[in-house]
Amino acid sequence: MKANLINTGRVIDGKEVYAVELTNNQGTYVKIYNYGAIISNFIVVNAHGEKQDIVLGFDDLDGYLSDDYFKAYPYLGAVIGRYANRIKDGRFTIDGKSYQVTDDRGKDSLHGGNIGFDRRVWDILPTTGPSLTLQYVSPAGDQGFPGNLTVQLTFKLTDDNELILDFKAETDEATAINLTHHGYFNLAPQGGSVAKHIHHMPASYYLEQDDNFVVTGKLIPVQGTPHNFLAPKAIGKDWNAATGYDQTYVLDKEAGELTLASETWEETGGLKLSVYTTEPVAHFYTAISLDVNKGKGGTHYGPSEAFCVETQHHPNAINIPEFPSTTLRPGETYKQTTIYKVENR
Repeated sequence: MKANLINTGRVIDGKEVYAVELTNNQGTYVKIYNYGAIISNFIVVNAHGEKQDIVLGFDDLDGYLSDDYFKAYPYLGAVIGRYANRIKDGRFTIDGKSYQVTDDRGKDSLHGGNIGFDRRVWDILPTTGPSLTLQYVSPAGDQGFPGNLTVQLTFKLTDDNELILDFKAETDEATAINLTHHGYFNLAPQGGSVAKHIHHMPASYYLEQDDNFVVTGKLIPVQGTPHNFLAPKAIGKDWNAATGYDQTYVLDKEAGELTLASETWEETGGLKLSVYTTEPVAHFYTAISLDVNKGKGGTHYGPSEAFCVETQHHPNAINIPEFPSTTLRPGETYKQTTIYKVENR
């Protein structure tokens, strides 16, 4: 097992951009950029002994920097911060003080604003073995958020084919925080629609959203709805093919407990992806808005050709007191762990 550091030759905001390669004894290869903490490659050996890349992305860094990419802006493989998903009207109040953050999705704020953590160059910290620790210091006022926020993220690849993401963060002023990783997965060797992927999610409720996909605070039982993945089923079995899934599910678990968030498998390559998390919810997105030119090997990525399992706290929780808190205060440490485990069925 090892980690390998490669200089891309690019400098962004005065910082050098590197690719870090992690490998294990199972033949698994993961490439991560310190730009956006992007997982650009996640290559595993499938049930037929073939090497297969299970994440969408680009052949090199330039793809993530192109104007064409930002027009579509799907956040391919990146870390999202300071605040995942949407904040209603881009506004919230902490300790009686109101804050207006960047409203980059209509009148609402999405994924941290116009320039979120996915577009920042993170510092690489010393580490050992097949792991990578990145750090980004978000200054007070970044996209309108209060407090100097220091975030560290450690990626570790194990010989059990687990890619572990450990987040922690601290602030010098009360602030809002809700981090996630936005990986786009496809387990089929030839790609294409994920409609036939089998998906299971131990979540008895999902969160109601308004017309702009902002969480309202209401929990809806999945029973009797297309959102019921309590028993494994094909992703496309009950969906509206025109809209797919773009919904937050409340996991059946205790707060902070590291448990299963979802498991997804595909018969052709025989691969199964299990996601474990300490977070209370997972946003399940089947990439209905995906429209990316010149992906890996010149591939065009279109609607429903990937799925995302974005583990996080409840979206818009900073405005909904009944939800688990997304306020971080001085002296506290934000922590979360998410694990991607790949195996053959």
